Amino acid sequence: MDILTAALAQDIVKRTMQIIAFNVNVMDADGTILASGHPERIGELHAGALLALAKKMTVEIDAAAVKKLHGAQPGINLPLMIDEQVCGAVGLSGPPDQVRQFGELVRLTAEMILEQAKLTGELQRNWRYREAFVLNLLKLEHAPETDLDAWGRRLGIDFGRTQMVFLLELDDHSGGNPLESTEIQRLQMRILARQPASLTAAIGPRDMAILESCDARDGRKTVAAMQQGCAQALMAMMREECRHSFRLTMGISMPGIEGVAISYQSARETARLGQLREPSEQFLSYYDLVLPVLLSGLDSGWQAEQLRRPIATLRAHDKNQEVLGRTLAAWLMHDGHPAATADALHIHRNTLDYRLRRIGELTGLDLGRIEDRLLLYVSSLLDARLKAKP
Repeated sequence: MDILTAALAQDIVKRTMQIIAFNVNVMDADGTILASGHPERIGELHAGALLALAKKMTVEIDAAAVKKLHGAQPGINLPLMIDEQVCGAVGLSGPPDQVRQFGELVRLTAEMILEQAKLTGELQRNWRYREAFVLNLLKLEHAPETDLDAWGRRLGIDFGRTQMVFLLELDDHSGGNPLESTEIQRLQMRILARQPASLTAAIGPRDMAILESCDARDGRKTVAAMQQGCAQALMAMMREECRHSFRLTMGISMPGIEGVAISYQSARETARLGQLREPSEQFLSYYDLVLPVLLSGLDSGWQAEQLRRPIATLRAHDKNQEVLGRTLAAWLMHDGHPAATADALHIHRNTLDYRLRRIGELTGLDLGRIEDRLLLYVSSLLDARLKAKP
């Protein structure tokens, strides 16, 4: 087995020599010294280890045996076993009567370190396999849909369930501490440890996609209730695990393989718009920004130019510290209710009525017509500087 590396061997030597007063050597399956309390011996063949590996049992080398083995030193040598296979050996230098009592302790410590490394390696390989699957679902990598379906079945993914993608974004600097390059990977491992069924993928050095699913077919809970429960659980976990400020964004919920990519795209657009409209919000949801997200695809071409024209015209004539722009934003925020808008702006109803009439005159729109109101609303959504909320 090749689980025993020079780095792991050095770790074994370092840990064991902190608790015993004898030199420790760690050898690979061929008897070559990988790490030692006497670094000058690294790379040499260890005679006692060769015997222990050949016999698959503990071998003691006393003063008499040293004379028969070239380059040997007194001590005790024990084979290291992982999954009932010999992967190397550990040796303690010193008179056998003095080091014998420590031999089993050192061997058990070494095997525990190797077992942990083996499990960590398996977990990382499984995580990479799952991450590659998610990246393909998000269309950031490409595999045929038939392959993805088979891949999903191997991972126990039911594409008949409703799929939701959450986007986690970490702040580059939080409390003055720079974001470590491995922070996203650390969070992925923590999520996997706490929720083994979760699927995640690193999108960048500070972004991660988290794929969740719920079964809306049994009718016991509404989709909205399941979405809320999933979002609350993820938020609670992230507050416990994240060392930096973060924002979590939920995309649209959809079934099927294609639904995953759409959910991811909606989460990214929701995050982008949310940063403009609600920069301090820690949690964002597509369902709170449905119309702005759906309209965000109309941000280029002649149609976009025409849709932006009412706000552009208003801004060109709104010379008085953008009073009309702020009035329109408040009016849209309060769904066109005059009393609530006037209260929010701390102005009289008559002042509000005058400003609204002026907005209508400048834009050429009749704010009493639903179609003109909709056009003005869409125009405001496409204008990032006017942060009108739905």
